[in-house]
Amino acid sequence: MGQKGFFTDTTVCIGCKACEVACKQWNQLPSDGYTFTGNSYDNTQMLSATTWRHVAFIERPRPITQGVDKATNWLMMSDVCKHCANPGCLEACPTGALIRNEFDDVYLQPDICNGCGYCVPSCPFGVVAMNENDGRAFKCTLCYDRQKDGMEPACAKACPTDSIIFGDLDELHERARKRVGELHERGESNAYLYGVDEDTSVGNLNAFFLLTDRPSTYNLPEKPKLPQNNISEGFLTGFAAAALLTLATAFSLWSRKK
Repeated sequence: MGQKGFFTDTTVCIGCKACEVACKQWNQLPSDGYTFTGNSYDNTQMLSATTWRHVAFIERPRPITQGVDKATNWLMMSDVCKHCANPGCLEACPTGALIRNEFDDVYLQPDICNGCGYCVPSCPFGVVAMNENDGRAFKCTLCYDRQKDGMEPACAKACPTDSIIFGDLDELHERARKRVGELHERGESNAYLYGVDEDTSVGNLNAFFLLTDRPSTYNLPEKPKLPQNNISEGFLTGFAAAALLTLATAFSLWSRKK
């Protein structure tokens, strides 16, 4: 059985939020009490413990054309847990609540989670979140229950434009590269894949994206890095600071003796 995941083509996303609704309905996630944010048409704002799919609306100004006073380009992207090849959340979990299931997804077992919250800062994408009501962590399960019955995840099933495609990762990579080639031929030279064949500490993303602007525009890190990798760097910095303080103290005492 080949490893499966998501390919999200942002160039065909229409911002309908069908994926958000389908995710909420299937996983029986409660409403977040949406309020008007003033941030375009996006009132979900971000991924959370009760929102496992988030469609971002990104308004980008474009050159003014004749007879048009104001022009805007829309960039839309349905964000989700990346199910990283090297997941920081899984490494940080002390109870084994985060595991790789038989489909090689990064799966969070809520009945084993003790609410320590170590997984939250360990995710460079800000995906994992704590539920304020019961104190446990939650995130996308890649519809584990549907996969066990041979069904695709609810979000991919509901997407009317096939912006979200679920399937074998090798096949998705091939399909995504062909799509990038098509866009380049049409003059969209900015199109590229995010989360595939990148030299980062998180490795490849099992939920990867086709983007047409910088990752930061979509609220994605330019070069995702596991926080755990900062430990050695922080230790060396602390050691150097301690050494300098020791030398300064020794020099001060020596000067007084003179």
